Order: sequence, then C-alpha cells, then structure tokens
Amino acid sequence: MNLKSIIWNGLLVAALCLAIFLLYRIFQQYSLEQIVQSVRSIPFSTFCMALLFAAASYLCLGCFDLLAIRSLGKSLPYRKIALASFISLSLGHNIGFAGLSSGAFRYRFYSRWGLAAEDVAKIILFCGVTVGLGLMTLGGLAMIVNPGDAGRLLRIDPGSVRIFGAVALIVPVVYAGLAFFIRGTLRLWRWSFQLPRFSIAVGQIGVGTVNFTLVSACLHQMLSAFGDVAFFRSVTAYVLANSAILATHVPGGLGVLEATVSYAVPKEASIGALIAFRCAYFFIPLALGSTLLVISEVIFRRRSRGADEEADERAEAQSV
Repeated sequence: MNLKSIIWNGLLVAALCLAIFLLYRIFQQYSLEQIVQSVRSIPFSTFCMALLFAAASYLCLGCFDLLAIRSLGKSLPYRKIALASFISLSLGHNIGFAGLSSGAFRYRFYSRWGLAAEDVAKIILFCGVTVGLGLMTLGGLAMIVNPGDAGRLLRIDPGSVRIFGAVALIVPVVYAGLAFFIRGTLRLWRWSFQLPRFSIAVGQIGVGTVNFTLVSACLHQMLSAFGDVAFFRSVTAYVLANSAILATHVPGGLGVLEATVSYAVPKEASIGALIAFRCAYFFIPLALGSTLLVISEVIFRRRSRGADEEADERAEAQSV
C-alpha cells in the first residue's frame, strides 16, 4: 500500500470515527421508543412533500452536469445526463468525498457515451464550482435575512453576520462579471482558469442556489412537523450543516448534519425530523441509485456483448 492510499484510508477512518462520535452524542439522549414515536409523528403528507423537494433537488443536480457538458461544447440527451448524475450523486452523497466518489461513477457512464477522461474531470470541477456558487449565494442571503441564528452559531454579532453575507454575495457577482468581460481564460500568476460563457455562468449561480433552496425546503418540511420554524432558519441550518459536511468529508454527513441542525434549531430538530430528512434525501435516493446502477450495468453489458457478437459475425462473413 502506497503513501497516498494510507493517507486516504486514514482520512476515511477519521471521518467515520467522527461520525460515530457525533451520532452517539445525539442518540444517547433518546430511547428507541422515543425515536420511533418521533418518526411516526410526522404526517404522511409532510413526508411526501419533503420527498418532492428532494426529487426536485436531484433534478437540479442533473442540470449541473447539463451546463457542464454544454460549456465543453458537447451534446448528450438530458435523460442520459440525469441518469448519470442521479446515480453518481445518490451514491456519492452517502459514500463521502463526493467529488471523488461521484466522479468515478460519472466517468463510468460518460466514457461509455464518448467523453474523454479530461472532459469528465472538467465536468467534476464545473459541478464543484456550481456547488460553491449556490452555497455562497443562498448562504449570503440567509445571513442577511436571518443574521441571529448564524451569529449564534458562529458566535459573532448580527451586524458582522450581515457583512459576511454581503461579502458572500459579491463572489457570484464577480464570477458572472468575469465571465461577461473576459470571455475566455482567466490567468492568475501561474494558474489559468477557463471561464464559461456568461449565460452558463448565470445558469450555474441560479441552478446552484435553487438546488440548495430545495434541499432546505425538504429539511423545513420535517422540522415544521415539530414546531413553527421560519423557512430561513431551516436555510441557515442546512447551509451551515452542508458547509461543515464539505469541510469534514464525513460519509453522508453522518452526525455532522444532525449536530449542526440540532444546534441551529434545538426545539424543532427532533430526532424524528432528522431521521426522516436523512431517509428522504439520502437513504431513499441511495436505494434507487443503487438499483438503477445494477440495471444500467446489466443493460450496458448485454449491449456490449451483442455488439461484440455482431462484430464477430461481420468478421466471419468478410473472411468467407
């Protein structure tokens, strides 16, 4: 085992240990009966609405890939892009190190459809930038609209929170401005960055923000079953939780998500709401994504076998 593998395995073990510790801290205050009752107290209609928001979020994530492929000047049907994106991200969100894990699945699909490894790497980078733009845009709005909760979590005064929010909103504006005025490669010292067209840059900001808004709405549905919680409180809780997940790379955000949301909205963040949200946004998509992966692999192999047999028959016919 080389040094790189040892480092990655060490990081994964550390992340899992952190997840187990945080989950223990959260679950130790509840009995199994309390957990079951808490989950059952969520109305079925509320859970279904949360599922709709989760499904809409995964459709938005498919648009990340669609914009990335268009920025490369390539063309693929949306149904193929949506399939690759959903399988990649439904598994990647739960495995951890989403950029790498989802990237491996993306490569498996896109390489079969004619994209090179370099194209797939650019798609992964493009989607990562879109995630950052969406998170900063929605996070900036949340800090301006709801500075109290963010200030309590970050332990700074509301005025400073609003300033941070305004600074966060400058980032997507600057990004769109650079795409409009430079229209090509941005060079900073020894680094160079290929900027997308202005329309695609604006699309990145828009679809990234809408995606995180939809995930926050999914969380808000679960939290609202246990109290009257303002929508932007749910937004603040999720943006901060997702930022912590990205920083720690804990698989599926286990423990990190629950701990952050519990601290942001302690009254409404019952164990039932947190489990139901994880089921709606992580576990159910994971089951669907895994099933679709198996089905797609079977179909790909059958088509590949059929193509090989056809090629053999043609070769035999030509030899005769």
